Amino acid sequence: MRPRVEKIVLVADLAGTAVFAIEGAISAMRSGLDLLGVMVIAFIVALGGGVTRDLLIGATPPNAVADWRYPALAFLMGGLAFVFHQQVLGWSGSTLIVLDAAGLALFAVAGAQKALNFGISPFVAMLMGTITGVGGGVLRDIVLARVPVVLQADLYASSAFVGAAVLIICRRFGVPPVATALLAGAACVALRLLSVSYGWQLPKVIVAS
Repeated sequence: MRPRVEKIVLVADLAGTAVFAIEGAISAMRSGLDLLGVMVIAFIVALGGGVTRDLLIGATPPNAVADWRYPALAFLMGGLAFVFHQQVLGWSGSTLIVLDAAGLALFAVAGAQKALNFGISPFVAMLMGTITGVGGGVLRDIVLARVPVVLQADLYASSAFVGAAVLIICRRFGVPPVATALLAGAACVALRLLSVSYGWQLPKVIVAS
């Protein structure tokens, strides 16, 4: 059972890395950055959340350093996005939202499961899944000098948290690992897409200017 769980974490982590590297490259190109800037932002978005998670749970050195596949994949996908920029920048907004939701779900599942593998408590594991999903985007926006989008978007971080929570619940009830990962990922994607479609947001304070 344990090798299968670890394989699920690896697959989800690498798939999320690929998806978020492309998304990071798109953000960088739309901000007018050159090739180096695109590669740096792709790397940050793809691996920033995972590095933060690994440092917090004591999985050192982080995978981005210990496993060459992570940085290689991030740079490869960022480079491909740059080379085929005309096609990539032509993707519709709905396509990017679905792509982003998929990456968020993959990282939420991988982050929460890896935290559990390291003996982290269930609630904190849910937080680690959330951090894995949103960490790269937060770092990207800090580098690009803007308020993190993930803290303003429709139930973005909340979707990652719910996905991680579903994973914890499924694990508690003995659902098989593959089914657990699929259910958790589906919950995250569904909530994210529904929140975008219907404009769902968490309450916030409106300050008069």
